[in-house]
Amino acid sequence: MAYFHYDRLTALDSMFLDLETEAVHMHVGAVATYDARPVRTTAGALDIERIFAHADKALRKTPRFRQKLSHVPLFNRPVWVDDDRFNLLYHLRHTSLPRPGDIRQLKRLAGRIMSQKLDRGKPLWEMWFVDGVEGDQFAVISKVHHCMIDGISGVDVISAIMAAEPHAGLPPAKPWVARPAPAARDLLRGELTRRAVLPLALLKGGQELLQRPSETVESVVDTLRGLGEAARLAINPASPTPLNTEIGPHRRFDWVRLDIDAIDGIRQRVGGTINDVVLATVAGAARRFLRERGVNVNKLDFRAMVPVNLRGDAERGALGNRISFLMAQLPVDERDPYKRYKRVMDTTHRMKRSSQIRGGEALEELSDLTFSQLMVQYAKLSTRNRFANIVVTNVPGPRTPVYLLEARMREIYPVVPLFENQAVGVALFSYDGGLHWGFNSDWDAVPDLHDLVDATAAEFGLLRKMAAEAPVEIGRGAARTTGRRTRPSAA
Repeated sequence: MAYFHYDRLTALDSMFLDLETEAVHMHVGAVATYDARPVRTTAGALDIERIFAHADKALRKTPRFRQKLSHVPLFNRPVWVDDDRFNLLYHLRHTSLPRPGDIRQLKRLAGRIMSQKLDRGKPLWEMWFVDGVEGDQFAVISKVHHCMIDGISGVDVISAIMAAEPHAGLPPAKPWVARPAPAARDLLRGELTRRAVLPLALLKGGQELLQRPSETVESVVDTLRGLGEAARLAINPASPTPLNTEIGPHRRFDWVRLDIDAIDGIRQRVGGTINDVVLATVAGAARRFLRERGVNVNKLDFRAMVPVNLRGDAERGALGNRISFLMAQLPVDERDPYKRYKRVMDTTHRMKRSSQIRGGEALEELSDLTFSQLMVQYAKLSTRNRFANIVVTNVPGPRTPVYLLEARMREIYPVVPLFENQAVGVALFSYDGGLHWGFNSDWDAVPDLHDLVDATAAEFGLLRKMAAEAPVEIGRGAARTTGRRTRPSAA
């Protein structure tokens, strides 16, 4: 029998492919800046050949970066196969900003690169190395299709290229040889075989559950409750806002860095988690931004879609998506920042106890076992019905500096894709004492994106002031003292 190799995409991975249109681009990414001086040649140029050689060795650890999409005949199910015409220099690109290369120019370049869909005939990723950034820096603008990675697996990819200390590079790597791809008939035969044994797999799973009747009842009830919650969210739209309009293909990208220690200070005084601080900041910023646009925020059902990592420690290093989604109602109607923060805490506490995550997992499992289009159609229904107003995703990163060869990474701002009828997405990445906020938006729908960035910084400052004046409280990571709280001014 002839040898060949391929990997099936999960229903969730496939969903990100099927959601993509000419206006909706399903790639994630980041913009990172580095000290350029340690990796310049004696002539003063960025030593791009050495950097590319290092990236080549590092990325060889992950075969997916040399694989492209193929499809099962008749079923159109996507699979990964090795790209026998892989060209590294198509994916690693070198460019420069026009001098003097300020940060505003870098943001414009990032937006332009994120406006371009990835070529599905090739491995679905690119890295742009950008010289000429002010302060003797260079930048790396990366984008990878969401069908390949989620936030946590993206961190694992970064870890493969970076190191905790300055270093000269990786040892020589073995030459890469593409494994034979299956013929169309082989893909079809494999899919037919998989579907033929599905009833047996389902029957075996049912028998195992029946051997544990108490667990079976509890699991079934929880799953049904979760599926019902998922259906409710899909058919009940959030309130219309200027952030929820038909989007085009062009993107703006902006960012802001906030201090991690300040976030920890808020949590220690008032309780809650980092995500509570993030969502309360977003709620306050959205309130400011929408009011400036003339929106009456007092009766808005304003929701944030919050991706949740399901990846266990044993799954670290694996690509693909292991996430579910929670819907958080943000209290943009609340004027008082202390009450707004407390309402966010209550919301996230209820979310964790809800069946939303189980519903998403059950839908994905059912789609994997039966038809991947089940997950796709649910996602399309949800996005068309405006299931959320904004996406807010927070990925933990290293708390200490990392290095590309000898070049220290200064900052890194992540990019989350926009869904249909969602003109803004917010992604956060913690690194080296900072919480880095990346704001991705539709170019035409949000020409005033920087106003939202400024509102975010202002609301974070308001939260810090609120926490400093608030009594310390017991529970969820804080201890209680007594005293009267004075309220900082709020928008």
